[in-house]
Amino acid sequence: MAMTSPPFPLASANGIATIAALIGDPARANILSALMGGQALTAGELSWHAGVGAATTSGHLAKMSEAGLLAMERQGRHRYYRLASPDIAQAMESLMAVAAAGPRRHRPPGPKDEALRTARTCYDHLAGRLGTKLADRLNERGFVILGDGGALVTDDGRDFLGGLGLAIPDAGGRHRPLCRVCLDWSERRHHLAGRLGAALLTCSLERGWIARSPDSRAVTITDAGNREYATIFGITPEHLAAK
Repeated sequence: MAMTSPPFPLASANGIATIAALIGDPARANILSALMGGQALTAGELSWHAGVGAATTSGHLAKMSEAGLLAMERQGRHRYYRLASPDIAQAMESLMAVAAAGPRRHRPPGPKDEALRTARTCYDHLAGRLGTKLADRLNERGFVILGDGGALVTDDGRDFLGGLGLAIPDAGGRHRPLCRVCLDWSERRHHLAGRLGAALLTCSLERGWIARSPDSRAVTITDAGNREYATIFGITPEHLAAK
């Protein structure tokens, strides 16, 4: 029987090691983490996040762009960098989950840590306790079926989302899935990604349920957000409090 080619090219050990080495540098890891918020940032902003000088940052950005980890866009005299694809964000979130399961840090968690654990962006979707609770509620109501590494939106789910006026973006050239799961590094459970996850984040921002925090991936849940998440999804502030 003739063997067929796999749908995607297999990564070589050298290729994996090259990407791992790029991510493994602390300054580059800080740059990638900063871009997990889903917003494009300038080299100067990324230099601040990386904690290194402009020239060093420029070298890091060039290496990661060449490797396909970053994409660059020009606006006037400025260059803006973002993660090249949702796959990069998923890989970073998985690495964060592995790192969070490692030895405990010697410093106590601060307010910034708690804010990130409560609600944050993971590239273009919601994560933290808010993200995982949204996944739980949609699953409990039969609107989304969660599986091992995947998720399916049911017919009832499509009706529910349509009733909310939730605009699901088109798949685009990369045929991005409608819904998939992403392992949450702080909760050690799954939150929703894919086009549905992106639509939930966009809806939450546009309707004023959450607000972005400066210099952080954390998002703040507004008074309106507390009301709407409780009314629509059954998620109260008590559900999002630290245990």
